[in-house]
Amino acid sequence: MTSLASVNVPPTNHVMVLGGQGWIGLVDQMGTETTVVNAARVSFGKMRREMDERDVQLLRYLLENQHNTPLEHVVFTFLVHCPLFIRSQWHRHRTWSYNEISRRYTEVDLQFYLPDTLRAQAASNRQASVQADDTMDQELCRSLIQQQNAAALATYEKLLSLGVCREQARGVLPQNLMTTFWASVDLSNLLKFIELRASEHAQWEIREYAEAIKTLIKDSIPNIAACYGWEVWQYTKNGPAALNTEHCPSQAFSTQGAGRFFDVYVI
Repeated sequence: MTSLASVNVPPTNHVMVLGGQGWIGLVDQMGTETTVVNAARVSFGKMRREMDERDVQLLRYLLENQHNTPLEHVVFTFLVHCPLFIRSQWHRHRTWSYNEISRRYTEVDLQFYLPDTLRAQAASNRQASVQADDTMDQELCRSLIQQQNAAALATYEKLLSLGVCREQARGVLPQNLMTTFWASVDLSNLLKFIELRASEHAQWEIREYAEAIKTLIKDSIPNIAACYGWEVWQYTKNGPAALNTEHCPSQAFSTQGAGRFFDVYVI
């Protein structure tokens, strides 16, 4: 008899983030770099079975000139475990397809994200944060979050015990509630996601997920990863530890005449 596994358990091929509280796993993939070059060459009635140097040059040409349609024939599916506020940012990328755990159907396995370190509000940017100075009592701030989470969970469980339906009782749960969702996207739009969410202008938490995606897919698209000059993050069991540039190419694309495209993409 086949058993059902918990959705809150990461798949085999996954990366831990957020101090081990969040994760993202690659659960499926359709297509390779060969798929991309074959899609690009279909106009000429040509097809390759294996990549050679001319195919790598074609990949570079497609990327440099933003001929993105051939990239759309490669698709990745991820399983993501993240806080609700990161889910909200993620779902702004409407070219992805999503299916998410529903608190209308289940009240089990509730988890809350507790940051290891609290940041301060940036003075010059309303939506940015900066490293907090020593005046912030980190222990007190984390304790307050834990107290609020415990109170919200107690209220939620009390409402359920009083007969309130799950779809209404969930309204008392906070934004740091962890959620889990499936997310599928083609390679072209995945690269755009990484452009925006791995940027230093993105919130740190979602940057961790964007960098984890690079780790999960770089071996599937090695030439494309090299073209973008992706750095390789070193990971511990709880998430990223440091950047490792040992295996990175000495340089990525030439930025001569490339404009904003390479200013954004080259790391």
